[in-house]
Amino acid sequence: MEITVSDFGSTAKKVTLVGKLDIEGAQKIELPLAVIAGSKSDVLVDMVGVDFIASIGIRHLVMASKSVARGAAKLVLLAPNPMVTEVLVVSGLEQILPIVRSEDEALAVFGRASA
Repeated sequence: MEITVSDFGSTAKKVTLVGKLDIEGAQKIELPLAVIAGSKSDVLVDMVGVDFIASIGIRHLVMASKSVARGAAKLVLLAPNPMVTEVLVVSGLEQILPIVRSEDEALAVFGRASA
């Protein structure tokens, strides 16, 4: 699992994940994701490069989303592949982990017009 963090607009962060979000992948993202989630900014998690998600990976995303919400911000997932999307939807997590298909859609969720 690779994780990179960049600015997304003036107040949001973009977290790009690439690889498997299994036990090893979840360990790699745990601390960086927790730090970003505590920053009180909106968070876009780019899931395009994630080809597998395990329950521990879902747990870290849910915990990050709840932390972001405590800071009055939002966390959204960008374009997970169909298998990962199905796992999240079947798990009933689309309310906690909203899925968007484009950066423009994420900006709309965040309440901004452009990055």
